[in-house]
Amino acid sequence: MGSNVENLGALERRFDITISLEKLQSEIENRLKRLAKTTKLHGFRPGKVPFKMVTQMYGAQVQQDVLNDAVHKEFTDTVKELNLQVAGYPRFEAKPADDNDARYTFSATFEVYPEIVLGDLSKQNIERPNVRVAGADIDKTLDMIRKQRVTYEPVDRSAKKGDRIKIDYRGVIDGNDFGGGKAEGVQLILGDGKFLKDFEASLVGMKVGNSKSFDVVFPEDYHGKDIAGKTVTFEVKLSELEASVLPNVDADFAKLLGVSDGDIKKLREGIQQDLEREVSKRTRTKLKEQIMQSLLDTTQIEAPGVLINQEIERLMQNARSGLEARGMKAKEMPFTPDLFKEKAEYRVKLGLILAEVVRVHALKATPEQVRNIIEDAAQSYENPEQVVKWHYASSERLQEAESLALEENVVNWALDKVKLTDKTVTFDELMGIS
Repeated sequence: MGSNVENLGALERRFDITISLEKLQSEIENRLKRLAKTTKLHGFRPGKVPFKMVTQMYGAQVQQDVLNDAVHKEFTDTVKELNLQVAGYPRFEAKPADDNDARYTFSATFEVYPEIVLGDLSKQNIERPNVRVAGADIDKTLDMIRKQRVTYEPVDRSAKKGDRIKIDYRGVIDGNDFGGGKAEGVQLILGDGKFLKDFEASLVGMKVGNSKSFDVVFPEDYHGKDIAGKTVTFEVKLSELEASVLPNVDADFAKLLGVSDGDIKKLREGIQQDLEREVSKRTRTKLKEQIMQSLLDTTQIEAPGVLINQEIERLMQNARSGLEARGMKAKEMPFTPDLFKEKAEYRVKLGLILAEVVRVHALKATPEQVRNIIEDAAQSYENPEQVVKWHYASSERLQEAESLALEENVVNWALDKVKLTDKTVTFDELMGIS
């Protein structure tokens, strides 16, 4: 059995494992006999290769395999006997042996899960945002929807911010053309920032058919190295000018947004309900963030390095996949584990604390809860029933829903323990809209 356990740090442990080669002999022979039945060698029928030759061919490998299995079994039995909660995978190292010694000694180094003593939440202050959706919030939302449905119509006047225009332009540096400095029939909305601010500002006041010449100094940090920091003289001709037209909030507009009888009051009520749902979701998120932080603040634990490294690897992989999904080459991104270390540590510690809260206070998620979370998420899709089936078809997706349900249970449990104060905030403040 394993010898005494050494403490190498807060969570790192080590003990020695000694294996007698004599005890492994019969298992080595049995495996070689099984191999002999299927061994093929030129000049012999399958299974008829002499045992001595089979031993010469595979003896060393089989001995190594049997020894590895014995070391792993001994390790598993020892940690079970000592009631150690091993995190990750152990590192085995062979210790130097005497030539006459028929025993092998290995040291097993590993990390254990930390002892978790849950802290007291009763002195933790949590602010619950209190928001009343006002008429102005509904107006603002309507304005946003109107802007999304903007149309344009030709006007006979000078160009101003918000107009859609079409231009031909040619730029020169010291009288010479440069790459990308010339284009025809370019459409832009004035003030949208598609071009440099000084360029767009110079177009304000122009009329259809007008031409204009002006200088623009390009910023030093401009992405085009050839023109960064240089003065470009532009010759611009304006060929089209259209003013933006926002739809009126009338019966037709209401019908367009799904109110079949065109009742504007119903439209506003629908928007109010949507905003209130958003408020409820965001309020819950704010409470959850504060509670998770309170759990971390009140329960001081060490996180096993092996779990942190696994989480770093997972976060790096997710970041790479995210970039590739947006069409970027992840290989060119200078990702280093340091970038993710803090987040990984936070997630591992929080995960361990949450698991302990769930265990101690019996907050396990019920199948009904998991189902509700999945159905709720599916509502925003065109075919909710299919989305529900998709979640249940994968244990990984189901586990995500279970994790959310567990977090909900922990938040509900914690809200009874903490000091909760309501803080009145506006809709924009809650949503982080400046």
